[in-house]
Amino acid sequence: MSNNISGGGRGRNAMSSVDFYRRVPKDLTEATSLGAAMSMVALGIMGVLFFSETAAFARTKIVTSISLDENSQPQLRLNFNITMLDVHCDYVSVDVWDALGTNRQNVTKNVEKWQISEEGAKLFSGRNREQREVRHEEHDRTLEEMHEEDGVHADDLNKDNHKEWMVDNEMAFVDFFAPWCVWCQRLAPTWEKFAVEIKSLNMPVGVAKVDCMAEVDLCKTEKVMAFPTLRWYEGGKPITPDYKMDRTVQAMTSFAKRKLEMNVKFKDWEKGAVARGESDENIDKKRLLFSQSRPEHPSCQVSGHLMVNRVPGNFHIEAKSKNHNLNSAMTNLTHIVNHLSFGEPLDQTSRRSKRILKQVPEDHQQFNPMDDQMFLTREFHQAYHHYIKVVSTHLNVGSSEANKMLTYQFLEQSQIVLYDTNNVPEARFSYDLSPMSVVVEKEGRKWYDYLTSLCAIIGGTFTTLGLIDAVLYKVFKPKKL
Repeated sequence: MSNNISGGGRGRNAMSSVDFYRRVPKDLTEATSLGAAMSMVALGIMGVLFFSETAAFARTKIVTSISLDENSQPQLRLNFNITMLDVHCDYVSVDVWDALGTNRQNVTKNVEKWQISEEGAKLFSGRNREQREVRHEEHDRTLEEMHEEDGVHADDLNKDNHKEWMVDNEMAFVDFFAPWCVWCQRLAPTWEKFAVEIKSLNMPVGVAKVDCMAEVDLCKTEKVMAFPTLRWYEGGKPITPDYKMDRTVQAMTSFAKRKLEMNVKFKDWEKGAVARGESDENIDKKRLLFSQSRPEHPSCQVSGHLMVNRVPGNFHIEAKSKNHNLNSAMTNLTHIVNHLSFGEPLDQTSRRSKRILKQVPEDHQQFNPMDDQMFLTREFHQAYHHYIKVVSTHLNVGSSEANKMLTYQFLEQSQIVLYDTNNVPEARFSYDLSPMSVVVEKEGRKWYDYLTSLCAIIGGTFTTLGLIDAVLYKVFKPKKL
């Protein structure tokens, strides 16, 4: 019996030897008012830190990181909506080039054009189509031979006789040309033959031509943007749009007849319309359209999207035509970027997008920083070039796929580039994709990190204030006499 008791005592002694929390008998401790004060302070500090740490654990924060872009898609969508303030839609061309050798001229797929009025209203819309080939007439004689055999019938205009000639010819058709323009060279004998036809029909229409290389100031005043420009005048004022149909004698003569029939001042041509079977009602409709017509404004809004390769490249907007040579001296590339972005269009009105974007800081939402900016060029032979660095951005604000979104941010620099006088300027948008991507995600604290912090708060506060209490007790303890 005694052996069992002694064995149990030795076991308890062995266990108590590893006790980290040895107790001090209560009669060996001393309670002091200073200790009580420090205990209250310790409880207060631990309480404040406990609630602060718990609140921090309950909150999440948005963090960003940089990683290699693992996107394996071969192409990237580029969305654009740009208004060219001084280029007619007939001449607007969207071209694409990249480092892989892609060179697409006048892209028409997924691109629309809108003609803009002086008041800013969209006059019409339509998908951008390939420019139509204009028919030309073949002749067995050159222009020089026509002049030698038949004389000159199309008048030559210059800055000295222009105004007087316009007064003498209330209805007029004028060809603005450049001697070096191949289309003008093909039109020249047709235009002379057209002038002969007009006179043989006794049509009250003046036919003239202007050499824009010799009469530079006159063509600038008339805002001639392309060669040849065939423009109809009534009372000395141009009637837009310019003639853009076939360049044959028959087509241009029919055009002149229709213009005369729509003008109420020329009664004889109304009779001619009736003789061809047109009713009075149809003639009245033509008059109404003529009275309601308004000058066509050269602004053009071009919008759509391009699928571009994920390599450095550019898309540019310039004035170009299959049937004209552009006048580089009159090409103004002032433009407004209504919208420019990369990737699938971001619907910021959907509930999913709102939920995700609400949690993302604004400095990580540079999806379209160029929107609603105007790039004004005050001189000819210059245009803005834009240099864009595109960075893919992964927005991960939750574990489910519904809380994840792939977007593209970009940084942009713009500067004016000067062109030679013989080159037509272009509004160029050069882009380059960064090999790195930005990951924006929501981050919360782990439960074990939270418990570790709580233990550190309790133990650290208790120990620190215990040391302070010991020091203060030593300092203020009454000394024995």
